[in-house]
Amino acid sequence: MAKQPTPGAKILLAEDDKSLSSVLMNKPIRRGYQVVLAKDGAEAVKKAVSEQPQLILLDIIMPIKNGFEALEEIKKNPATKKINMVVMSNLGQDSDIAKAKQLGAKDYLIKSNFAINDIVEKTKKYLT
Repeated sequence: MAKQPTPGAKILLAEDDKSLSSVLMNKPIRRGYQVVLAKDGAEAVKKAVSEQPQLILLDIIMPIKNGFEALEEIKKNPATKKINMVVMSNLGQDSDIAKAKQLGAKDYLIKSNFAINDIVEKTKKYLT
């Protein structure tokens, strides 16, 4: 039997696009997850430490610190290295995908290839 997502699991959404972050925040909240927002990569690193989410959804193109820098920093920190991380980006080059996975991302979703519901469904497996 497949594991069920942890009720009340916390998701850190690192996304600087206000309309996309609003939609992504509302879908999981309605499913009973807590969602914390970071609007840039530096804030994502800080909130990964302070909030200890079960999952981080991470954009690559963000101000202050890009997603690759944030991913690397979070994975190098003993306090946050075990957090599941899924990159969501419009960057779809094989080299970007390979770099994210090499840095520790569990998955890489190209935003234009997925509907919002698909992204929410796909992330459920990382919340068990």
